[in-house]
Amino acid sequence: MLLDGKALSKKILENIKAKVDKLEKKPHLAVILVGDDEASQIYVRNKKKTAESLGIKSTVIELPKETEEQVLLDTIRRLNNDPDVTAILVQMPLPKHINSNNIINAIDPKKDVDCFTPENVGKLATGQEPYFYPVTPQGILMLLDYYKVPIEGKHVVIIGRSNIVGKPMARMLLQRNATVTICHSYTQDLEEKIKAADIVISAAGKKVVRCKMVKYKAVFVDVGISRNAHGKITGDLNWEIDFNNFDEVLEYFSFVSPVPGGVGPMTIASLMLNTLASDDSVILSRCAGSLLSVVGLSF
Repeated sequence: MLLDGKALSKKILENIKAKVDKLEKKPHLAVILVGDDEASQIYVRNKKKTAESLGIKSTVIELPKETEEQVLLDTIRRLNNDPDVTAILVQMPLPKHINSNNIINAIDPKKDVDCFTPENVGKLATGQEPYFYPVTPQGILMLLDYYKVPIEGKHVVIIGRSNIVGKPMARMLLQRNATVTICHSYTQDLEEKIKAADIVISAAGKKVVRCKMVKYKAVFVDVGISRNAHGKITGDLNWEIDFNNFDEVLEYFSFVSPVPGGVGPMTIASLMLNTLASDDSVILSRCAGSLLSVVGLSF
């Protein structure tokens, strides 16, 4: 069965808009973009467009790639102190001459809708509730919950150990009582480990998994995004080796997310949910397990 992130994200965004419409003071997302990276520009435009379609105020601050680190730090401090700004996001990657850790550390944790700051990451790591949950892992959990995929007691293999997906995903799954294995480029016997999983979450960014490396009727969540030789966007699952078409893939897995149309739309929906929750006038339970009920969806 398809884990349709595009359809679910549409429902979530509709419910977020309904909540925003009732607010006298609207949430305000400020996004800082440094440099002229084309992919980053596209991401930022999409975030701004989505926010504004929901009635969320959105400001994009564009700085040239030569911007000194101190100028960026001063910009963040100004946004931290601006009571009208409820959410701050610095688009990564930054130019090489800027220390990303210094920038992340400067963001007010109460406005850190990406959940990158040490305070939010530390709370997540120690089982406390951060101000916000990381957007991609949170989006994945909402997707699994909506389709009633059991997590408690299941063996989950995560491919990738990034601070954006792999590590926070593992922590959030542990809080949901899953047994978690993290694999990466140095992992030995990768196929053996994947074969033992009930759920595989792959965020490698390249085609590292064939369908038949995963056990029959397992769940596969594809987080990876890359382009093939023909310029088509694809994920980590190299299904063409084992099957002739995606319908056969759907038969093989109990659930599988497509690329595009799976985790990507859920990440945007998750960011908008965090932005909604950044407004002090909005009282939300930010427990990952109850997020769907927060936006009016049952699972």
